[in-house]
Amino acid sequence: MSDAAQPTAAEVRAAAEAVKTALDRHLAAVERRSGEDDPAVYEAFNQLAAAAEAYDELLYDRYDEVTPFEIPGDDSLPPYTGPEEPNAISVLIRRDYAVAEPQRLLSQAQRVEAADVETGTGIGQGATGSLHGALGILFGEYEPDEIASRHKEFGLEEGDSTLWVTASEEPADPGEWLEAPFEHVDPQHVVCRFDVSAVFDDEPDDEDDDLGGDDGLDEDEDLDEDDDLEPLDRA
Repeated sequence: MSDAAQPTAAEVRAAAEAVKTALDRHLAAVERRSGEDDPAVYEAFNQLAAAAEAYDELLYDRYDEVTPFEIPGDDSLPPYTGPEEPNAISVLIRRDYAVAEPQRLLSQAQRVEAADVETGTGIGQGATGSLHGALGILFGEYEPDEIASRHKEFGLEEGDSTLWVTASEEPADPGEWLEAPFEHVDPQHVVCRFDVSAVFDDEPDDEDDDLGGDDGLDEDEDLDEDDDLEPLDRA
């Protein structure tokens, strides 16, 4: 970080005071808790985690020092309080990819485009003009699950992914959520969640490189990712 972007000593001190305040609020909420799943304790916990994380970042940026605290990740969910017998569910999926081979992606989009025009060329349309145009063509032609299973053919490299299943009393009205599909998710209505991420890998990359050729590595990586698909304990 450049000197111009460094936080001031006063900002670090203010962040430390915010942690102290959050600690007091959390202890007070715990002392007054009304039950195992008291929402006030949950809220105070999140505020304390956010304050500690902010202080840790400022402390490092200013003084190149860290705290001994481990900040909980965002993968924890509150206890389920949704309907016992849901009449509807929503499946929220995010998959991240890196464009590892742009030319391969363009070539695949050109093939799709060529098959859709009478001239058989497809040249000059979105596929050959830009990467975002090529992505539009491929995702318009193939289902997301097919792209996930064939991502290497399209020049893509898998990143993190997550899938949430949420329960509700009634289905949403048609068109109701299309403008902001993930904005109004109630974490307490999440039935289960499945995550795939490189941070779950048990073996260092250097050890993986010693296992053999590219084909074997790819299969091992896929197996590792499948092993991480564990539903959250909603008990």
